[in-house]
Amino acid sequence: MADYRLLIGGELVDGDATMEVINPATEEVLAVCPRGSERQLNAAVAAAKSAFKGWAKTPMAGRRALVLKLADAIEARTEEFARLLTQEQGKPLAESTAEISYTAAFLRYLGGLDLANRLIEDNETRRVEMRRKPLGVVGCIIPWNFPVLIVAFKAPLALIAGNTIVIKPAPTTPLTTLRLGELCAEIFPPGVVNIVTDNNDLGGVLTAHPDVAKISFTGSTETGKKVMASAASTIKRITLELGGNDAAIVLGDVDPKAAAAGIFGGATMNAGQVCLAIKRVYAHESIYDALCDELAVLADAAVVDDGLMQGVQIGPLQNKAQYEKVKGFLEDARADGKIIAGGVVEDRPGYFIRPTIVRDITDGARLVDEEQFGPILPVISFTDAEEALDRANASPWGLGGSVWSKDRDRAYALACEMESGTVWINKHLDFGPNIPFGGAKQSGIGVEFAEEGLHEFTQLQVINEAR
Repeated sequence: MADYRLLIGGELVDGDATMEVINPATEEVLAVCPRGSERQLNAAVAAAKSAFKGWAKTPMAGRRALVLKLADAIEARTEEFARLLTQEQGKPLAESTAEISYTAAFLRYLGGLDLANRLIEDNETRRVEMRRKPLGVVGCIIPWNFPVLIVAFKAPLALIAGNTIVIKPAPTTPLTTLRLGELCAEIFPPGVVNIVTDNNDLGGVLTAHPDVAKISFTGSTETGKKVMASAASTIKRITLELGGNDAAIVLGDVDPKAAAAGIFGGATMNAGQVCLAIKRVYAHESIYDALCDELAVLADAAVVDDGLMQGVQIGPLQNKAQYEKVKGFLEDARADGKIIAGGVVEDRPGYFIRPTIVRDITDGARLVDEEQFGPILPVISFTDAEEALDRANASPWGLGGSVWSKDRDRAYALACEMESGTVWINKHLDFGPNIPFGGAKQSGIGVEFAEEGLHEFTQLQVINEAR
């Protein structure tokens, strides 16, 4: 098995313990990797704190050049990273390859942003300037669904702003992040980038640490609440990108076959393990039967298998805990609705669940009201569009949503009323590093991507000078 190391203070080091990483397609041990200790996490924070002053004084152009160098290094090893990502995360190789390509693209775009001072006022009595300064040490907590790409959501913004970082990957998908650490060790000054793994036991240490100025967290809403509470002890800055229960509202004027293709893809990418995936569909009664039938055809035709195999569309769920959770949603679906495709858990190794379409179900069912984070899609009938909008907005989450209609004006009007940070029209899961991304309600705090996301990693300072 390949060797993996933590990155602390510019050195690649063994963990104080080890842990096994499981291939979700086989349930076999893929690798034994280092498991960091509280001592090592504290050492990583200390290294980042020590490196901060020098990194913050490095000109923006110098910081940017190293972030772009990292993008080039990742892209040069796309095939290696993609294969390892599929083995530890489960997604099909094509999706893994796309994730690595998007990682390089996000690093390049976000690493190319600028932080210019802004002159607010300059007259005979005063000169007022607004500046953006780095915060210090930033803790980046990464989930298991996109373990490489989400690093690129956070790291380039933190780094070009002049912060140093400590990255904590998810314990079930640490390997690609540790490989990323090998590249960072060659590119960045010691202590600027640090990577420490854990077994879900060091998150509280990082979020409460007095020398950490900001936490950028992506994960579930329940864990986000714990992060927020822990960060409160030192009034840390926080960015929380949390769960979602994205609704797609499908009006009666759509072509059911065309809409089904976009909806199915938006619901089942990465086996449904996407925070912004479609989690529930509200379909007008006039096209309800036809849309359900088309979705069922797509689900039955989907190729589900080990992501390394040719032609696979959907891989396994990433870990056993999520697999068991989604199986529970299947049981509820049988009781609360009618399964018209999928619904079978095959007797085979791996955490595989076929894409499942559930009709004749409604609000109040667990599958509709909660985030399943798996390839099970409930389809709910509605009569009036305003009624569907109210039902979509009744959720405590508000990450994303979509409206599907041939009437662009009507779709736009409904989209404006959806209580979500992002709303798409006639598509879903279309995003980019130049488009701000943030959640409403319990789907998060703060913004990622674009200039708005860069500002999240800075302290605003005003210089007010007498003339």
